[in-house]
Amino acid sequence: MSVDNSSAQPVGKDRAHALGRELIEVHDWLRGELSCVTAELDTYIAGGTQPTQLRAHCLAFCAALSRHYIGEDETAFPVLARQYPELAPVLEGLAQDHHLVADILRRLQALIETVDAGNAGTVQGELAGLAAILESHFQWEERRIVTALNELSGGSTGAELFGVNPPH
Repeated sequence: MSVDNSSAQPVGKDRAHALGRELIEVHDWLRGELSCVTAELDTYIAGGTQPTQLRAHCLAFCAALSRHYIGEDETAFPVLARQYPELAPVLEGLAQDHHLVADILRRLQALIETVDAGNAGTVQGELAGLAAILESHFQWEERRIVTALNELSGGSTGAELFGVNPPH
């Protein structure tokens, strides 16, 4: 009789390699969610009807991104700093980026309360700026810490380290 282990949690080095992949998956999911919010607004600006779900989608994205950053700042970065002290300057830079993005999210959440023809362009500009900053941040983070995540020891899960568990 064979046993299906395909849904089993990876262990040891395989689990660690899964953490590096999982960070990239979280980033890809967040990119996709931001792209959906942007597309919804772009359709409205191009003459579509008032986007009834835009506010909810945007607020859900902002909450997910905030949870991701809190998870990294409070869990992933301290774990990495303990095992890889040489990453401290990188982790500090990433945490500073998180504060910058939090400011943008606050502005965006205030703007999204009432999207209309008068402020849609401003919201679009904030989304474009956020997308550019996030892309740069995600790429830099992936280049700098995925290898360390792949070597990480300990029992932390991706959801604990990264604050979110994107749907597959």
